[in-house]
Formats: sequence, structure tokens, C-alpha cells
Amino acid sequence: MPDFQADGNLPPGIHWAEWTEIEVRFGQTPHRRHLLKGCRGGLEQLRHAGCTAAYLDGSFVTRKDQPDDFDACWDVVDVDPDGIDPVFFDFNDGRAAQKARFGGEFFPAQLPEGDSGKTFLEFFQIDKNTGDPKGIVGVDLGRWQV
Repeated sequence: MPDFQADGNLPPGIHWAEWTEIEVRFGQTPHRRHLLKGCRGGLEQLRHAGCTAAYLDGSFVTRKDQPDDFDACWDVVDVDPDGIDPVFFDFNDGRAAQKARFGGEFFPAQLPEGDSGKTFLEFFQIDKNTGDPKGIVGVDLGRWQV
């Protein structure tokens, strides 16, 4: 995985990583390890429902010492709708149920974000403060050993 840029973001693009790399790179504090545990729990559920790829974003994948949470989006292709927990589609109250359960938020990657009209996968790759391209972390759930 590449070094952070001067602004604290990863360079533009999707940077694929194994889970152990993600733990080493983004699990430096007890708070970050807690967020990783919740993220992993959500990713495992998505994988069991047939999801093959997910993408991590937000301040969690920056140089920020104390991110509030993590943001993730997941590829809906091949996901069994009956095998996925309804919490992944609960966007009420600022996604409170997802945050309470996982410590972060999960969005379907191919759906539009809302105001921007971009898919979540596209939206995640734009710095919300500057509008500049930035990097995110890809997780290949199809190869993931849990």
C-alpha cells in the first residue's frame, strides 16, 4: 500500500490490500482496532452473502489519529438478497443502526450517493473538502480467508 500524501490521504485509486495489511496500517491504536473489529464483522457477513469486493474510505484510511468511524461500500453483484442482514439497508437516523452494530457505515457501491449523483464507489474517491481525487482501500472478499 502506498504512503500517504501530504494532505493525509492515500494517492488516487483503489489500493487492494490483504486484511493483515489493513490491520497493520490502520490498527495502530485501541480505537482503530475496535473499528477494525466491527468492520471485519460486517465484511464477513457480506462475504457470506456472496459479496466479492468491498472498499474502505473515510478518515479511517487517512493519517488521522482518531477517526470517528469507517466508511465502506460493497459490490452488490452476486449478493444473495435473502442472505444479507437488513441492517446493511438501514440508512435511517444517519445510519445509526449500522454505526451501533459495526462502528461504521456500509453502502452499496453501485448505488448513487445522493447529492453528487455519483455511485458510492466513485464518491468515495473524491476528497469531500477539496474535490480532489483520493485513494481508497479495496478488499477482495472472494479470496478472503476467514
